[in-house]
Amino acid sequence: MKILRIILATIVVALCSYGLITGAAEIILPYVLLLMGGYLLIMGVTEFQKRKPIAFTSILAAGFSFFVGIYTL
Repeated sequence: MKILRIILATIVVALCSYGLITGAAEIILPYVLLLMGGYLLIMGVTEFQKRKPIAFTSILAAGFSFFVGIYTL
């Protein structure tokens, strides 16, 4: 899970940087939101396993991010 979290975070940062440099942020935004939703979901699951209260918030934020990402596609 930790490796997947690092990979998703790296891809999100790379896509955001690419969007800022090239000015094509509106084209990349849905993909960044979907990847960010995956990152938040993984983070929520790992926090849920540790019984931390932030897990529920992370899972809700992941759901919202997935919804917005799919809606903007």
